[in-house]
Amino acid sequence: MKVLLIDDHPLILSALKSVIQGLGDDLEVVGVGSAAEARATLALDPDYDLALLDLQLGDANGFDLLTELRRAYPALPVVIVSASDRASDVIRSIDLGAMGFVPKRSSTEMLFEALRLVMSGGIYVPPMAMGLESAEEAAEQDALRTVTHEAVHSAYQSTPGLATLGLTPRQTDVLALLLQGKPNKLIARELNLSVETVKDHVAAVLRALGVNSRTQAVLAVSQMTQGNASPGWKRSGQ
Repeated sequence: MKVLLIDDHPLILSALKSVIQGLGDDLEVVGVGSAAEARATLALDPDYDLALLDLQLGDANGFDLLTELRRAYPALPVVIVSASDRASDVIRSIDLGAMGFVPKRSSTEMLFEALRLVMSGGIYVPPMAMGLESAEEAAEQDALRTVTHEAVHSAYQSTPGLATLGLTPRQTDVLALLLQGKPNKLIARELNLSVETVKDHVAAVLRALGVNSRTQAVLAVSQMTQGNASPGWKRSGQ
């Protein structure tokens, strides 16, 4: 398994590399200090299984690079590792396609949990009680608190956790595609439904989750899955 670390701070890059290598003996970890190096590295070898990206880079805006990576390498999961823990940054990162967000002040165990969840197909977000700086962000937090935090399968199939939300089988299908970031038109095409019908299903899903947007839905379901992710890899010595 190959992991690309993108951080312009040499000490943090070195520390992250040591931590990630501690997850398993079969890991190849490559660290780069800029967006330009990241582009060059992926151009030479796009066969990476995971990328960890800092939002503050000397030669690029991290959000812009995240968007660029998701467009150029859609199969590459990207996890944000940032000094920020603002809810707005978490939400924006997930909205742009990140599969996880880990504040740099998090414990090593939290990083392990996040990477295991991402590599098993889930989305990791930190506890959303931290870093709220505005009424709008507080509203995001209040919406997320209304969700029942029960474990669901990382593939977002029909499980007792989702069953408690009262979703129909078709609404569960729509949720699964919504969590993949697919727009309504593509969901309609894949499920052979009209766009208007998909809109109705999306609205029903958001109501069931107690949230107001697609991004909030992703965050809410990711919170539900965190306790039930099957470990994709073990730490060395385990």
